[in-house]
Amino acid sequence: MYWEKELETLNRADLEKLQVKRLKNTIQSAINAPYYKNLYQQKGLSADSVNSVSDLQKLPFTTKQDLRDNFPYGFLGLPTKELIRLHSTSGTTGNPTVIFHNRHDIGSWANLMARSLFCAGVRDTDVFQNICGYGLFTGGLGFQYGIERLGCLSIPAGAGNSPRQIKLMQDYGTTVAHAIPSYLNRLYEVFLEEGLDPRKDTKLHTFVIGAEPHTEEQRRRIEEMFGVKAYNSFGLTEMNGPGVAFECTYQDGLHIWEDAYLVEIINPETLEPVAEGEVGELVMTTLDRQAMPLIRYRTRDLTRILPGRCACGRTHYRLDRITGRSDDMFIVKGCNIFPMQIEGVLMKIPEVGADYLITLDTINGNDEMIIEVEVKKDWFNG
Repeated sequence: MYWEKELETLNRADLEKLQVKRLKNTIQSAINAPYYKNLYQQKGLSADSVNSVSDLQKLPFTTKQDLRDNFPYGFLGLPTKELIRLHSTSGTTGNPTVIFHNRHDIGSWANLMARSLFCAGVRDTDVFQNICGYGLFTGGLGFQYGIERLGCLSIPAGAGNSPRQIKLMQDYGTTVAHAIPSYLNRLYEVFLEEGLDPRKDTKLHTFVIGAEPHTEEQRRRIEEMFGVKAYNSFGLTEMNGPGVAFECTYQDGLHIWEDAYLVEIINPETLEPVAEGEVGELVMTTLDRQAMPLIRYRTRDLTRILPGRCACGRTHYRLDRITGRSDDMFIVKGCNIFPMQIEGVLMKIPEVGADYLITLDTINGNDEMIIEVEVKKDWFNG
């Protein structure tokens, strides 16, 4: 049921005591980094400034632009000789976002990933196929660490090459796979092209999906196509990658590991905390990373903390699925619209495929939104 029962079921008071202790250590480590050292000296802040979780609001936010402006070593709190790994984004819009790890950080990440997979029902008897790119991208190695820590037989399949993915599944009896949701639509098409039915011709029972926004309707479609349970995962490079939050077998929100991350939900315009249960921007602070701690990092992801407790018994907060980003909203005729809202409607239409295009235009002085959709291949056979 639990990977680490004591930690996963801590009461709120004890969990907050642990968070404050780790937050103080995080601040102490952070001020060894040039960026935080200068900023906190200017503002007269130190680890002594924080004595409760609510004191976190005394500390300034950190943004992606701050990371880019201080590339590559401005946020590094340890000498480079103590580092063993870096991961980064592609940097297509500027300097890449790079995160450094020491040996402790990699071990902590591996444990969080094992805890996450166990939470979703994966066990050491499973054969786990990781359909994800390896390298600087965090998804491949992040899942690999967790799979191995958990004790599964791992198949580091990498991304793409659908016929090969299917052969691996059949040759080795894959029971669990990790992939991005949009790819699974293509994989299913290749199954059909080869005259196979994944519900009958594989041993798959679980998918872990993530790394891109997707709707509940898209998740249910994947479950129906493959005859599996599909569990949502959430992560971002700045917070190590995967292993930040995971669904349990009840599929009732993503358990965010609060012994490793302090979570806030703020209004992206006022930067003030939102009321409990309201949607806002996710802000995160690392609590167990030594090489490159980040404090009050603005993720730009929009979500909310779900009210109540999960039936699984875990006490850590649960995040709702990501509904969009504070920087991808667009306004049409006075209405605030996020692409994920549109996808939620489209995925309810059985004939609609996975891809769609949204075009915004001004026609005769009026804002217009045009949506072009892909229809499923078998729609033309009817």
